[in-house]
Amino acid sequence: MRFLFLGDMVGRTGRMAVFERLPGLISDYALDFVVVNGENAAGGFGVTEAILHDTLAAGADVMTTGNHVFDQREALSFAPREDRFLRPANYPKGTAGRGSGLYEAKNGARVLVANLMGRVFMHPELDDPFHAAESILSDAPLGEVCDAAIFDFHAEATSEKVCFGHFLDGKVSVVVGTHTHYPTADHMILPGGTAYQSDAGMCGDYDSSLGMDKEEPLNRFLSKVPKRRMEAATGPATVCGLCVEISDRTGLAEKVSPLRLGPLLGEARPDFW
Repeated sequence: MRFLFLGDMVGRTGRMAVFERLPGLISDYALDFVVVNGENAAGGFGVTEAILHDTLAAGADVMTTGNHVFDQREALSFAPREDRFLRPANYPKGTAGRGSGLYEAKNGARVLVANLMGRVFMHPELDDPFHAAESILSDAPLGEVCDAAIFDFHAEATSEKVCFGHFLDGKVSVVVGTHTHYPTADHMILPGGTAYQSDAGMCGDYDSSLGMDKEEPLNRFLSKVPKRRMEAATGPATVCGLCVEISDRTGLAEKVSPLRLGPLLGEARPDFW
């Protein structure tokens, strides 16, 4: 199975880059399944139902999120009825929406997608993500209920992300980190066969501060006094993500590569498709 994960879309420039690039990527690489993190798509803060639908129309199979999932209050209304929209599964019981789901890939494979959020340096502090992941897999073990298992771990601390990857190694196909918005150079296949990257990076303008116009964040570091609200940067966007070849036999990763398309970072494409 050919799988693509795209990191946090930030603002209009980020989401438009995804909408423009994704159909071609699906066609060029014959992708079977695509997950996009969209929690910053609406001006950098949350996601609307219209943006969700546009992302799915562009070719995404599932949208994951993170700590900004409910910044747009309408998400509380549409999350329960949109089964391809995930919020972190370790939110308290009764929170609107769902944290995982089973989906069918283009090649007919059964794909488990789960969204978890870390607790180190994160707000709000949610339930234990390790226990939540274990519970999800007990209901849908790889090789029995699903043919591939994808986990988006939205977290700040690299140490927590690495430990989460090792905790799930051999039990899932992919553990990919989101939230910090800058792609890490540690894409690998862990010893047990799980593809891992600490952070996929964002789909947004990298001439910025985490995809936001850099003037106000810089002002806050220098003066400690906010002058205005944060706004998403509007320059040319780079699309960042992770490409994984998943074995149809074992459900584990066979090949892994970063994807970077756009200015500033230098392009990277998989060489195995």
